[in-house]
Amino acid sequence: MRFAQLTAGLRSTLAVGAALSALLLAPSAMAQAPAAPVAVTAAPQGSGPGLWVVKDADSTIYLFGTVHVLKPETPWGTARVDQAFASADEYWFEIADLNDQTGVMPLIQAKGVSPDRPLSSLLTAEEMADLDAAARTVGATAAQLDPLRPWLASLQLALASIQKAGYVAANGGDQILHARAAATGKPIKGFETAPQQIGFIADMSEDAQLAMLRSGLKEFDQADAFLGRMVSAWATGDLDGLDVLIGQEMKAESPEMYAVMLTRRNENWADQIQTLLAGSGTAFISVGAGHLAGDDSVQAKLEQRGVKVERIRN
Repeated sequence: MRFAQLTAGLRSTLAVGAALSALLLAPSAMAQAPAAPVAVTAAPQGSGPGLWVVKDADSTIYLFGTVHVLKPETPWGTARVDQAFASADEYWFEIADLNDQTGVMPLIQAKGVSPDRPLSSLLTAEEMADLDAAARTVGATAAQLDPLRPWLASLQLALASIQKAGYVAANGGDQILHARAAATGKPIKGFETAPQQIGFIADMSEDAQLAMLRSGLKEFDQADAFLGRMVSAWATGDLDGLDVLIGQEMKAESPEMYAVMLTRRNENWADQIQTLLAGSGTAFISVGAGHLAGDDSVQAKLEQRGVKVERIRN
């Protein structure tokens, strides 16, 4: 669940690693500078990632799902995505400036650290031993993570395991598309801000945070296998596979997190898309792929409002 949240759902948590390392930890793999984005030139096997369009008399809105971290060699570009992207008058992402960490550190200090309620008071001795073993693989210890709230410790472990598996934020689909959008000089807009996104997870109940952390400890060494399955489903347009790996897993393990991370945000984004549709012009929207799969997807929320959404096929 935690891998899905970072790679296909919540873009801003990728900024947490560097901020937290500056606050608490010695330099480690968690704070490595990202590599430069690479160009996407190869076509994926199969139909490619899903692409949808919403239209009315004077508006065209494309919906495209991305994975926020990818291995450099992962192919995913398609001609139909390139054509839709080039036709846009403006670009929308989860966050307008992917590299803006304004407000992240104060939020971590306010909601991510709790020395009076350390992890050692919430986890069993066995779980603390697992936490220490996971932390040591990236040059930290359980003692250093002990003051963190469960949500922040969970994200930190997820970031570490993802990086160890060879997945890089700079190669993520949204990072590459954002760089392309910036090069056009056209407007770039966001549905949310980084502090808002981090606040969604920081404000979850302690029980939900602990469930996420415990899941992360069990899955720490499984990132490469899990992400391989998820990226394969995304790159070939397998929406059912994405839903199983992201939405259904999250919903089964933590209905609260599912509501916070997917359902409510998708409803909000559908509202904003309807506002866009009431205007004119062409927009290209790029968000985490988890938001565009399953019964509570952005497309489903739009169709519940009577907005027709069409999937574009090769």
